[in-house]
Amino acid sequence: MATKEEVKKLAALARISIADEELEKFTQEFDAVIAYVGQLESLNQPPASSLQPQALRNVLREDGEPTAPGTNTEKLVAQFPEREGNALVVKQIISHD
Repeated sequence: MATKEEVKKLAALARISIADEELEKFTQEFDAVIAYVGQLESLNQPPASSLQPQALRNVLREDGEPTAPGTNTEKLVAQFPEREGNALVVKQIISHD
């Protein structure tokens, strides 16, 4: 059975916040997920030695004529709402909190 401390640690690793009132609910749900995934142990699978490896091959595209440098640059730059000099400004999606 999962503990509240383990759920807090898992939430911290996932970078989500869980209110103390929700800890009990998430602890129960975590146990239910682990039990569900545990059902995989009861599957009958052939031994690994009887499986034949698939032939490996690389899938490569044909090289064609490359587009000239700067062909799509103006179209791309026109779609950005903000610029700082030659740099395009984007919304920050990663934080180090």
